Amino acid sequence: MTQNNLAVAPRDRVLSGMRPTGALHLGHYHGALKNWVRLQSEMECFYFVADWHALTTHYESREIIEKNVYEMVIDWLAAGLDPAQCTIFLQSRIPEHAELFTLLAMGTPISWLERVPTYKDQQEKLKDKDLSTYGFLGYPLLQAADILIYKAKWVPVGEDQASHVELTREAARRFNHLYGKEAHFDALVQQTLAVLEKDSVKRLEKSRKAWQQGGDAKALEGAVGFITGHAALSTPERERLEAWFRGTGKAVLTEPQVLLTTASKLPGLDGAKMSKSYNNAIAIREDKAQIEHKVRRMPTDPARVKRSDPGDPEKCPVWQFHRVYSDAATQQWVVSGCKSAGIGCLECKQPVIDGILAEQQPMLARAEPYLRNPKIVRDIVDAGTERARTTARETMKDVRAAIGLNY
Repeated sequence: MTQNNLAVAPRDRVLSGMRPTGALHLGHYHGALKNWVRLQSEMECFYFVADWHALTTHYESREIIEKNVYEMVIDWLAAGLDPAQCTIFLQSRIPEHAELFTLLAMGTPISWLERVPTYKDQQEKLKDKDLSTYGFLGYPLLQAADILIYKAKWVPVGEDQASHVELTREAARRFNHLYGKEAHFDALVQQTLAVLEKDSVKRLEKSRKAWQQGGDAKALEGAVGFITGHAALSTPERERLEAWFRGTGKAVLTEPQVLLTTASKLPGLDGAKMSKSYNNAIAIREDKAQIEHKVRRMPTDPARVKRSDPGDPEKCPVWQFHRVYSDAATQQWVVSGCKSAGIGCLECKQPVIDGILAEQQPMLARAEPYLRNPKIVRDIVDAGTERARTTARETMKDVRAAIGLNY
C-alpha cells in the first residue's frame, strides 16, 4: 500500500527465453538482451533458459547442455540482467511446463503446428538432422505453454517470431473456449445478475446485444468498466459476468500480446549474420586485444584497393557497425572521408573499436565475480526457478480446476 492507502497496481508481466547455446555474442546483446535489460525496470520480467527446447533439434548432444546453460546465464548477468529486478530460471526444473504442454496438446489441431513458418524452414536448413520427431513438431506448443503458464501479457520478439505468439494466443483462446465455462454457467450468471439493480441489468443486457450482434466496442468498454468496478461483486462473479457479456468462457489462460523488439541489428564481422559457427562474432566476454584484432581485420569496400581509392560505406561491413556504435557526427565523418579517400580504413575502424570496448568492457567486469565463483550463478538460477515455479503452480491449479482434474 502507498502512504495514501491506494493499492499499487501490479506491473504487466513479460516472458522471454533463449535456447542454451553457450557463450553469447554482441549480436545476441543488440538483438534481445539490451531490450531485456530495459524492460526489467519497467515490468515484471520472467526470463528462462529453454533447455528442453535445445533438445528439439539437438537431442543427441546432451553432454554440452549443462555447460551451455551456465555460460549463457553468466552472459545475461554480464549484459545487465539483475536478479533483484527480474526472475531468471530453468525451464526443465519446472515440470508444470510439461504438464500444461500435454494438456494443451489434447485440444490443439496438428494442422496449427504444421503451418508454423519455421517448421518447414528449419527442416530445410537442418537437413543433416532427423527432425521428423514429435518434439520438433510440437515445440511451438511447448513455447505456448512456457508463455501461458506465467499469464504473461507481453512477449518481446522480432517480427520473424510473431507467428509463435499468435499460435500461443490461439491455444489460449481454444482452451478458454473449451474449458472456461463453469458447470451450470447460465444458472450462475442469473444468480450473479440478481445481485445487481434491475436497471443496471437491463442496461447490461442492451449493451451485450449491441456488442455481440453489432460489435459495438464502446458498449463493451462501458460494460466491462461497470462490472470490474462494482463493489458488490466478488472477483469470480466479475469474471463470470464478463465472460457472459463477451459470449466466451472465463479467461483461464491469458492471451499474450507481441511486444516487437526495436533491436539494433548487428551483423557479423564479414557483413553476414553474426554467428559463432560462421567465425564472424565478437563474444560478450571477448578480451580487449582480441576485439581490436578482429575489427582491424574486418573486410572493407573491395573497391578500396589502395589508400587513395575512394569507397562506398554502404558496401562496407564496417559501416553497419558505425550505425550501431557511432554518433551522427562520426557517421558523417566516415561517409565524407570514405567517399573522398580522405581517411583510411584503419582510421575508419578506430571509432568502432572504441564504441565496442566502451559497451563491452563493463560487461566483462560484471562477469568477473560469477566466473570466480560459479556457485553464485547457480544460487541465482535456483532462487529464480523457485519463484517461477510458485507462479506456475498457481496457474496449474486454475487449469486443472477448469478441465476437471482437481479431484
